[in-house]
This record gives sequence, C-alpha cells and structure tokens, in this order.
Amino acid sequence: MAIYIALLRGINVGGHKMIKMQDLQRMFEQLGLQQVKTYIQSGNVLFESDAPAAQLRLQIQQEITAVFGFDVPVVLRTNMELATIVASSPFDADQLQKGENIYVALLADAPTEEGKQRLLACSSEVDDYRLHDSEVYIYCRQSVRKSMFSNNLLEKKLGVAATSRNWQTMNKLLSLAAGMEELLKGE
Repeated sequence: MAIYIALLRGINVGGHKMIKMQDLQRMFEQLGLQQVKTYIQSGNVLFESDAPAAQLRLQIQQEITAVFGFDVPVVLRTNMELATIVASSPFDADQLQKGENIYVALLADAPTEEGKQRLLACSSEVDDYRLHDSEVYIYCRQSVRKSMFSNNLLEKKLGVAATSRNWQTMNKLLSLAAGMEELLKGE
C-alpha cells in the first residue's frame, strides 16, 4: 500500500466551495481508500491505496463533482514525494524573520518548458521563488496577501493546476504521513 496526500485546491476559502472535512473523509472512504485522515479545513487528505496516482486523482476529482456539485482540482503526492519536497526546499525555514514564510505550490502536472520560461520571466522585489520539478517554493518576505505568486498567477504562467500550502502545513502533513507509515510497517 502506498500512502498518498491529496491536496485540494480552493475549498473552504471565502465562503466558496464549502466542504466539511467529515463529509470529505466519508467520500474518500466510500471510494474504498484506506486509513483516511483529513488535516485542517483547506482540503488535505491522507490515505492508503494500491491504485496508481493518475487513476486516483481522476477518481477523486470526479467523485467530488458528483457528491458536492462543483469541480475541485486535486494534486496528489506520495509520502515519499512529500518527504523529498520538504527536504529539497531551497529556503531555510530556520532563518525566517517575523512576518516571513515559505509556501510550496504543488503542481498537478509537470509544466512545459514554455510554461517554465513564462514563470521565470516574473520577478518580485518582495518575494523569491524557485521552480523545482512539479513544485514552486515561494519565500514571502511580507504577508502572502502581498505576494504576486498566487495560485492564479502560477496556473496562468505554467499552464497547470496548482495548490499552495504554507511550510507549517507541509511539515505537519509529512509528520502525519510518517505516523501512517509506522502503523503500516507494524501490520
């Protein structure tokens, strides 16, 4: 069994696309996914499955539309991929000053070379960013609300769906996935 983390884009934000986490968990369980856990209201779901990621992503997106009545892009990563993402950060979280934060935009698919070039043409005096595989690491020196690197901008430039999580959430998801892995090894 593989441990997956599903990251839903744009739910429970500003009163739009509202989904209760218990309803989301139940939906995942009804799909036959195992050990389903949700973390905070922004749409983070951990689960176990033997199915391939591409099949799972499509199945989850279709079921969300059927159950909740709206489309939600879903980004999937395995626990091993998540560990690599956290370990590969080009920014040192221990060096953050008050008001600074690191965000990771997780891309649903790898961007094209053309998309990468469109993003690389962007610059900001306030933020710094690094594109790495299917993630964009964003170092916000001020509030994320002042950052130019919104999901909308990233999706427009890169041509792929994206969802962002702050550094604390990324580390908490990694910790939860590690706990699931320990339980899986013990079985």
